[in-house]
Amino acid sequence: MDPPQLHGRQGLDGLARPSPANVIELAPGLWRWTAPHPDWRPSAEPAGPDDWEQEVGSVLYEGPGAAVFFDPLLPPETDGFWKWADEHAAERAVAVLTTVGFHRRSRDAFVQRYDASTSRAKTKLPRGVESFVLRGAGETVFWLPEHRALVPGDRILGAPGGGLRLCPESWLRYLPKRLTHAELRTLLQPLLELPVERVLVSHGEPVLRDGAAALARL
Repeated sequence: MDPPQLHGRQGLDGLARPSPANVIELAPGLWRWTAPHPDWRPSAEPAGPDDWEQEVGSVLYEGPGAAVFFDPLLPPETDGFWKWADEHAAERAVAVLTTVGFHRRSRDAFVQRYDASTSRAKTKLPRGVESFVLRGAGETVFWLPEHRALVPGDRILGAPGGGLRLCPESWLRYLPKRLTHAELRTLLQPLLELPVERVLVSHGEPVLRDGAAALARL
């Protein structure tokens, strides 16, 4: 697979539209961008509940039925970003899907701008999007079969140096029944049956090839 490239977008008037600098096209119709988390703290305790990278990721999928934004967070330079997003959402239904409650982020701004749907009910998901509910873990992981891409929230993170890791157990303390890593791995087992190529994590660097092997090691 070729490395992801920065690309432009042809606008409705036929002119080229450059993408914002923090937006990467991973495949035709699949985009990821990063933005600084407003609650990031440089002095967070390692492996503590506030320990995450400053930049977090969001995803846009141009599916057959809708433009779908996953866990969207607006970057600081909003004008250029909105122009780019408007081009992708033009004359299409728009959905905003949230993996975990903490990732509502800029959801309301996207919903207001595009009159977007937010339902995670399986019967109301846009075509081309499937979901795996991690019951007891407070998260829904989304699956994009067209791109063989998983979009997790807080339970699967990018590992330093590449690959994947589980979230710190401190991130699970708020759940009604606190999970251990062993229990979380059990909940994630159904994902191993998918032909995963990409894992588009929110925290850390995404896995862009051999995602199934990275999940198996996890």
